[in-house]
Amino acid sequence: MLRLLGWIFGFGMFAALAAIGLAAVYLTSVSAGLPDYTVLKDYQPPVTTRVHAADGTLLAEFARERRLFQPIETVPPLLVQAFLSAEDKDFYSHGGIAVDGVFRALRDNLLARMDGNNAIQGGGSSITQQVAKNFLLTSEQTWDRKLQEALLAIRIESTFSKDRILELYLNEIFLGLNSYGVAAAALNYFDKALYELTLSEAAYIAALPKGPNNYHPFRRPQAAIERRNWVIDRMVENGYVTLEEASIAKDEPLNVIPRAGGSQLYSAEYFTEEVRRELAKLYGEDQLYGGGLSVRTTLEPRLQEYARRALMDGLIAYDHGKGFRAPVASIEIGEDWGLDVAKIAPLSDVPEWQLAVVLEMGGNEARIGLRPDGLAGGAVADDRVVGTLSGPEIKWVSKPLQDILKVGDVVYVSPVSGKTGIYTLEQVPEIEGALVAMDPRTGRVLAMVGGFSYALSEFNRATQALRQPGSSFKPIVYAAALDNGYTPASVVLDAPVEIRNADGSIWRPENYAQEFYGPQTLRRGIERSRNVMTVRLARDIGMPLVAEYAKMFGVYDTMQPVLAMALGAGETTDMRMTAAYATIANGGRKIVPTLIDRIQDRYGVTVYKHDQRLCQGCEATDWHGQGEPLIVDNREQVLDPMTAYQITSMLEGVVQRGTGTAARVLNRPVAGKTGTTNDYKDAWFVGFTPELAVGVYVGYDQPRSMGSSVTGGTFAVPIFTEFMQKALEGKPPTPFNVPSGMTTAWINPNSGVKAFDGESAIQEAFKPGTGPNLMTSVIGIDVNTFDAIQREQMMQQQYGSGFVTQPGAQPVQSNEPVYDRSTGQWVYPGRGGLF
Repeated sequence: MLRLLGWIFGFGMFAALAAIGLAAVYLTSVSAGLPDYTVLKDYQPPVTTRVHAADGTLLAEFARERRLFQPIETVPPLLVQAFLSAEDKDFYSHGGIAVDGVFRALRDNLLARMDGNNAIQGGGSSITQQVAKNFLLTSEQTWDRKLQEALLAIRIESTFSKDRILELYLNEIFLGLNSYGVAAAALNYFDKALYELTLSEAAYIAALPKGPNNYHPFRRPQAAIERRNWVIDRMVENGYVTLEEASIAKDEPLNVIPRAGGSQLYSAEYFTEEVRRELAKLYGEDQLYGGGLSVRTTLEPRLQEYARRALMDGLIAYDHGKGFRAPVASIEIGEDWGLDVAKIAPLSDVPEWQLAVVLEMGGNEARIGLRPDGLAGGAVADDRVVGTLSGPEIKWVSKPLQDILKVGDVVYVSPVSGKTGIYTLEQVPEIEGALVAMDPRTGRVLAMVGGFSYALSEFNRATQALRQPGSSFKPIVYAAALDNGYTPASVVLDAPVEIRNADGSIWRPENYAQEFYGPQTLRRGIERSRNVMTVRLARDIGMPLVAEYAKMFGVYDTMQPVLAMALGAGETTDMRMTAAYATIANGGRKIVPTLIDRIQDRYGVTVYKHDQRLCQGCEATDWHGQGEPLIVDNREQVLDPMTAYQITSMLEGVVQRGTGTAARVLNRPVAGKTGTTNDYKDAWFVGFTPELAVGVYVGYDQPRSMGSSVTGGTFAVPIFTEFMQKALEGKPPTPFNVPSGMTTAWINPNSGVKAFDGESAIQEAFKPGTGPNLMTSVIGIDVNTFDAIQREQMMQQQYGSGFVTQPGAQPVQSNEPVYDRSTGQWVYPGRGGLF
């Protein structure tokens, strides 16, 4: 017996040693594949990039995993207590493994194995183990992975503090609705910051780690409430809340309101998308969607709303003139028309309008049913609101409603102010456009609208639509001329001209009115937008020079030096044109438009700043009697400041006397230029005050004629004016700054010579060494018979001040026009008749 017992003992010892050896080998093999847990020390989770307006308003969030990193010190104790109660009540006392949880898991898995289920049933993982799994391991359900999880948990506990481990867990855990971490979950489920969460809300978030889809607030609301209440009960058991507090919290509904992603300001979708593209270009997709950048943009929400409203009003007004086209859709009126209408998605960024279905028709009136509101989770509200579509209230439709609508038609409507239940018909315009508002001193884009509706079309007409600027390009030509010897009083002939193209064809440019007006000053030429004058001027100074100026102003990267380009035949964008005019407005300093003021990384370090001006003295930490810091404007001076003022003054004349007179209602100094392209396909107005530069473009996406009555002056200027009236409301008129050293003189606008008393005159600014013409000099006269000296002598003998040519002019015809001061008219000396 002793021998038998000895043998059994020996065998047992051998088996035990063998088991220990095998276990050691197994542990060694499992441990060999463990990842390096020390990487958690430098772990940087993907964090949501947030974009803000200039006033701090949140515009948009960009993320693949919506996460906002929250330091453990700022996580409310209530939320920590909820998670500890739900996931690991002994977290702060165990060494990484919750023993009771392990035994519970073993029991569940053995029972499952006895039932023939070999899959691991889970459970029992401490928070530390979950950190190991979420950060370092896969979600594979195997015994090897569970053992690795336990080993890593022990090592993590020996290296990191409990608070650090909890911080990693609370910021990494997936909680549904694309929410990673508790801060993102609070925003996405309840639109709240963590410190604003109630007991009920904190308990629901703590209930989600076991399976967000199992406790989905809309698909499984009862299971979600039961799990939340279970968490609250555990908090009571652990002494974190009282029974009374728990009872109140358990009686509350879930109150989940999913937070929308993308743009958070409905009028700024085009702007935020342009910012997103810029960030992707600067930092790449990974940083954009996970770098946790904090972006402060230039957008002013107040101005953005004014810009959107002004452009919409202009586009709608034009579209109304074309009449009603067709309903949005047509449906069969069934038992519940509300459900059928709810299936048609409205324009999410035009909240002023509602979809409605025609329920009954009666002459010039229709009974309509409004699209019911959608509820969180995709459900449809039970309310069914009806109203009346009144024909007399629809001023833009001349036909009776029964001639254009039928029962089942779905249309857009808006309420008539002051008349409850009465609605007017709306229609999405086919015409499109863009508006850019910019600070002319810095290039900061304060507002940008790229079309009627971003929900309808994401194509941004402010930055992506390449369109001919037409006559709005002319100030670039005139600026080049003024910078190279001309004055606003210089005279250019407006008469037929023929240009032979390289292929031998003949181009005969014409004015808008298809008339010619004889010699005109540069001022009058730009005020009245004379095409032929501009071509002669461009030919005289040379198109290579004009092309260089267009590049310096940023209108084109490269421009063909052909004369048609002087009339805006090239293609550019509204943003570029607005920046070019801003360059004129700020005295000739190169403007580089920007939508972004500053970018900070996840640690708050500024990594990008638009303002590159130098600040001398800004580095001082204390004041020791030194002078104030000096801001050095190091931007490129692309235009003489005196030239910039001259062209500004001439563009003021466009508003006061020329093609942009509709903007005079602003009753303040305004400069700008209209533009209308061939066959009326595009209409422009780009203008500025000392405070704002604004560019307006309108036209069809597939260019076609808008009609002979549609010009920059009749279509674009009213949009500009509506915006500026709101944007500058309450601000006193500010005159344009005149550079020092310039002189002023009153000139005769017809001849460009100094005006005498009693004559109609305009005050003109001149650079040093220049002034009004002593004798009128006409550029662009065809040459043939008399040489310049003989002709000048003849003119002086016959008319006194009369007519001279420019230096270096070729022989001229004696029957070319001369300004007669005694009559105030241009005449043909050789024929004696009026020009």
